[in-house]
Amino acid sequence: MQTIEGFKLRKLGNEYILVGESMALINFNKMITLNETAAFLWEKAEEMTHERGAFDAAALCKALCEEYEVSPEQAMSDVDATVASWREAGIIVTD
Repeated sequence: MQTIEGFKLRKLGNEYILVGESMALINFNKMITLNETAAFLWEKAEEMTHERGAFDAAALCKALCEEYEVSPEQAMSDVDATVASWREAGIIVTD
């Protein structure tokens, strides 16, 4: 999987939003909001995409376990739900 280039993560109060930098990425019908954990995962997914060309759920799960005190099972559940919402929003590309 890969993140789509051109989105910037911005903090707005206690939440985070993904903002499209170009007119081609802007969809005024949908704002992509993320909580702190999802924002952390987005940053990691972007890092992995830039460094390796892709990211995967297992690597995000590992990063989540290292950052937060969470079991691998709970982390994978959270990662799967988050990645599914990204896929639905069209902000990642899957193989």
